[in-house]
Amino acid sequence: MNEPDQAPGPPVTATPSTATQPQVAPARGHHRLGSLGPVGLVLAGGISVQFGGALAVTLIPRAGALGVVTLRLLAAAVVLLLFCRPRLRGHSRADWGTVLAFGVAMGAMNGLFYSAVARIPLGPAVTLEVLGPLALSVLASRRAVNAVWAGLALLGVFLLGGGGFGNLDPIGVAFALGAGAMWAIYIVFSARTGRRFPQADGLALAMAVAALLFLPIGVASAGTRLLNPTTLALGSAVALLSSVLPYTLELLALRRLPASTFAILMSLEPAVAATAGFLVLGQSLSPTEAAAIALVIAASIGAVRTQVGRGKARVEPAPEA
Repeated sequence: MNEPDQAPGPPVTATPSTATQPQVAPARGHHRLGSLGPVGLVLAGGISVQFGGALAVTLIPRAGALGVVTLRLLAAAVVLLLFCRPRLRGHSRADWGTVLAFGVAMGAMNGLFYSAVARIPLGPAVTLEVLGPLALSVLASRRAVNAVWAGLALLGVFLLGGGGFGNLDPIGVAFALGAGAMWAIYIVFSARTGRRFPQADGLALAMAVAALLFLPIGVASAGTRLLNPTTLALGSAVALLSSVLPYTLELLALRRLPASTFAILMSLEPAVAATAGFLVLGQSLSPTEAAAIALVIAASIGAVRTQVGRGKARVEPAPEA
């Protein structure tokens, strides 16, 4: 987790500011989440994703990568549909087209990523996946300085990945890069869906689309293993941590945060993963890894400060003649 009256197509344009976006009524209970601010929402979603991803990796031996994706999408769709109870009437053909594209991107992103982590370590997989949002940040921004922040973050994620990926399974690398491309598309259509549908209705509908598309794939891959009670429970937990909570937070954030800035903030994902490994698993950080985290954080802070400065300049009144 809506089109700003613009057709998608290269180059991707930055999302309009909140001053030009239509006002959307906040969802019940979402006003408290919104008090975190858009940057806080993105960071909270990233932390949730990392813990959910760690749990999902332990679940892959039980149900396989595609089975885990199916459980995650189905459980998330059920929760969101029950919570949001989205209206099915009153939407235009363009609205439904946006939701369909969002759901396809969401399903493909999840399927490709879990196929990647089944073949290569989680850290390099996340690092490679982040390249998609970084590429989006350059395409979506109209300011040259954002290319600098993207380059700085790119250097950080490569350092965090050990400076190279030559020893990894090439199929796993291809899956991770594909997941990154789908992540970039997900960012664009998440923002558009959030502006076209109230509250999190669009997200719930898109999650249902992704779940329905993936269901036959998961059944063919995992079969009756999907019905194991322990597997179902763990899959539901993965859905809450890796789908329901972060996608909702990201959708709320994208209503007030340009796609270019959001995409660079996504480069924090490898840094959050490395930090969680140090705090939870006791994995020590090398000087190179610590420097990589510092570069990624610096790029994210720079992107946010650039956007804040741009927003202030936009609202400042012109001096009187």
